[in-house]
Amino acid sequence: MVVQLYTRSAGTGLPVVLLHAFPLSSAMWLAQREGLAGSCRVITPDLRGFGGSRLGDDEPSVDLMADDVARLLDAEGIDRAVVGGLSMGGYVTMAFCRRHPERLLGVILADTKAGPDPQPARDNRERIARAVLSDGSDVLLAEVLPALIGPTTKERRAMVFGRVKGLVQSAPPGAVAWAQRAMAGRPDSFDTLAALEVPLLVVVGEEDELATPADAEAMARAASDGRLEIIPKAGHLSAVEQPEAFNAAVAEFLSTGLAEEARSPG
Repeated sequence: MVVQLYTRSAGTGLPVVLLHAFPLSSAMWLAQREGLAGSCRVITPDLRGFGGSRLGDDEPSVDLMADDVARLLDAEGIDRAVVGGLSMGGYVTMAFCRRHPERLLGVILADTKAGPDPQPARDNRERIARAVLSDGSDVLLAEVLPALIGPTTKERRAMVFGRVKGLVQSAPPGAVAWAQRAMAGRPDSFDTLAALEVPLLVVVGEEDELATPADAEAMARAASDGRLEIIPKAGHLSAVEQPEAFNAAVAEFLSTGLAEEARSPG
């Protein structure tokens, strides 16, 4: 079924779509909507099932999530955009690159990885999906939440940790299970990155243990026009933990990293 994504937007000009992490919502991009709106049009949808977007009854698939984003661009009257995502949002972004390359002005991949899940990781996703459907968010708080935030944030920014915990707790069980199964089925995306014809920015938290700086470096190397930005004192949610540094990296990419013709969307 066709799902219309609920979206929060801010600013005008160059369209920049940011796709959220698992198991959060577009609420995680608050600091980006506030901090980047002066230089671009920040578009932050809730991926299907999360936040204000319906889940629908389709089989789990990151490709389907990417097609949702393409329909969002159609609805917004946008031909081409910079498309980016963090963690799960990065997986959806890479699917978008595969399926809709003609819609891209540039790509941002944050705290994510291009390789597929090995079998033990796929099995673990299925275990968590089943646990959430039967018992609610307890397994997310016990097993997923601790790895989302780096040690510096845990030690020094308790309010940030509390905010992320609240977002995790509010994730609908059906969406959590669906997304876990969609991520488990995603393909290898290194060929997708190698085929990119637009600039790529890869961002990673220095303390990210889920999608490591080494993973980020491999993605940046795979693209013909890739650059890497490591965010100090940040874990897996670099955009939430160190928003000023994250925004500065994105703003620099938008102003200098994109080709001249890319800055004139039309």
